[in-house]
Amino acid sequence: MKRKKTHIPGKYILLLLTAICIAMIIASYFFDTTRGPVRTIVGYVTTPIQKCLTIAGDWVEDRFSYFRDKQDLISENERLQEQVETLTLQLQEQKNDFANSERLQQLYEFDAMYKQYPKIAASVIGKDTGNWFQVFLIDKGTNDGVSIGNNVLATGGLVGRVIDVGADWAKVRSIIDDASNVSAMVQETGDYCVLSGNLELVEGGKAEFTKMYDSDNNVVTGQALITSNISDVYLPDLFIGYLSDITVDSNNMTKSGTVNVAVDFEHLREVLVITQNK
Repeated sequence: MKRKKTHIPGKYILLLLTAICIAMIIASYFFDTTRGPVRTIVGYVTTPIQKCLTIAGDWVEDRFSYFRDKQDLISENERLQEQVETLTLQLQEQKNDFANSERLQQLYEFDAMYKQYPKIAASVIGKDTGNWFQVFLIDKGTNDGVSIGNNVLATGGLVGRVIDVGADWAKVRSIIDDASNVSAMVQETGDYCVLSGNLELVEGGKAEFTKMYDSDNNVVTGQALITSNISDVYLPDLFIGYLSDITVDSNNMTKSGTVNVAVDFEHLREVLVITQNK
């Protein structure tokens, strides 16, 4: 029959070693352990234990030092990350300020081109769905002298006209809207035409013109289109854009084509409202 092995629990071994240590301490107290067999026994028993305790203490200290250093690194990383986020935000704010300043400077310079008209600046605060500003809201209204029919400009040229107004807001219909019609003329020749909005063309930055009588064939691409002096709703000589395509209509009497509009109708931010109607 196989003999069953007896295992001594670890806790008893620990108790035994503890008892031996206590006995050695007592012995060293009552006996001179600096010489003789007692010293040898005490040294033989306590030296390995001291060595183990030293190693264990060093390991514990290393662990605490490791975790302390790791926590310090985590805290430093968080602090640096906060600094990076703050600096990134400040840089973005400076970029925005610069972009706003540049846009306003361009608008101010454009304003000087039409100094004969009284104007106020306004910010765009809303628009219809879609990417294009065919109908949009501004933050100025009757309290600021805005009224229905006021012409609206932006950096580059004509935007449209006010079609509705409240105390502190106004709605603008732009020249690229399908419902818009502008009496225009070629600046170089004086030939009249009608500018109409066409959302199929606006993605290419264009509008269309029709009903142009050019009997002398003086109109060519690249010439400037402006509002005409015979318009019922638009003040004269407001810049619209440049002729880009010209075709002769089937009646052989009129011409039609497209115009590269001067205003960026995808990124309107600020406008100028002329507070004087035709």
